[in-house]
Amino acid sequence: MDARAIIAGLRQGEQPDAEQLSWFAQGLADGRVSDAQAGAFAMAVCLQGLKTDARSLLTRAMRDTGDVLTWGDLDGPVLDKHSTGGVGDCVSLLLAPALAECGAYVPMISGRGLGHTGGTLDKLEAIPGVSTQVDETRLRHILQDVGCAIVGATSQIAPADKRLYAIRDVTGTVESIDLITASILSKKLAASPDVLVLDVKVGSGAFMKSLSDARALAKSLADTANAAGCKTSAYISDMSQPLVASLGNALEVREVMQALTSGQDNRLVAITCALGGALLADGGLAENSNAGAAQIAATIRDGRAAERFARMIAALGGPADFLQRWEGILPVAPVQQAVFASETGYIASIDGEALGLAVVGLGGGRQVEEDRIDPSVGLSDLLPLGAAVTPDVPLAVVHAADTASAEAAALAVRRALTIGAQPPVLAPLVHERIA
Repeated sequence: MDARAIIAGLRQGEQPDAEQLSWFAQGLADGRVSDAQAGAFAMAVCLQGLKTDARSLLTRAMRDTGDVLTWGDLDGPVLDKHSTGGVGDCVSLLLAPALAECGAYVPMISGRGLGHTGGTLDKLEAIPGVSTQVDETRLRHILQDVGCAIVGATSQIAPADKRLYAIRDVTGTVESIDLITASILSKKLAASPDVLVLDVKVGSGAFMKSLSDARALAKSLADTANAAGCKTSAYISDMSQPLVASLGNALEVREVMQALTSGQDNRLVAITCALGGALLADGGLAENSNAGAAQIAATIRDGRAAERFARMIAALGGPADFLQRWEGILPVAPVQQAVFASETGYIASIDGEALGLAVVGLGGGRQVEEDRIDPSVGLSDLLPLGAAVTPDVPLAVVHAADTASAEAAALAVRRALTIGAQPPVLAPLVHERIA
């Protein structure tokens, strides 16, 4: 087998076969394929594209370069969810314990924040003592005992993807839907879920800004995962504004705990119930998605999901009494500063990406992988789209390490929020579902 022949065929529009893709993926993992060849491969895919069969073959080939978990000893379905990322998106922290309370097992391998979106692992590790890096033995123990575990990928999960992702980042091929699909699913399918649901975000706070781009990605992900043997559906959900009123790691955990302990029904709970309902129905734990959504809502409303979440936190090294003392346990920034507008009107639009980058500027996110995160900083009490604005009503509250960074973030917030004379027409929370 020769990398040059595979690349040449791709460049001419040929679809590589299973043997070629398996060899190339293994070459990425063990170094037989050079960086130059990997970059040329990525560019050829970016320019010529892959059909569903070849995309599925590449995904499975990349998955099979590392560990593939099996769950034959569990007495319920293994369910999982992946989000393409957005600002204020803390659904996983709510969904995993709710699913576990409904009889599912949820080994959720998640990621860290990079760019304007936050990372699920960073949010969890804002809780003192929590460590999301566990080995397979510990993961299995937590899953058996608690029913859900949100953890980071080990170095043995899809190593070909880690190499190809880094090369895509420096070769201008990150936007390829084929390569995005293979990257996401090679890691997700390594956890061997019986059922997967994908939450593809669209809007100013998402990577996909247009509905057509989001639909193309959602269809690619769903088609590829189903072709690989995992029952999968995808939702396209709105990210024209943050999902919750807070951005930042500890602040988003506060939003989750308020949802788990207050019984409130908001956008976070609504999308959690929609995604969870689909998973329970497809996993055989509910008659249909509406019945499944009602089951998820019940576990949140009566406190069972909160108790399950606290058990997971303790199993990951966090405080055993987190449910009772979370308000005093989560870190708090030393500077809190309200941001006011200078005019009257309505919140007409929100630049979610700009808000996410403001949190990064405060120290709450990463510019590069090595950056350290301050879990306490961020934004809270952010006014939603359509809210009435007057000069004496805060647009948001900045949580910062010092006054200078608070002032810079306040300026960014004012620039990110457009105030108009009329409230906007609000987009639906869920645009569509792709089965």
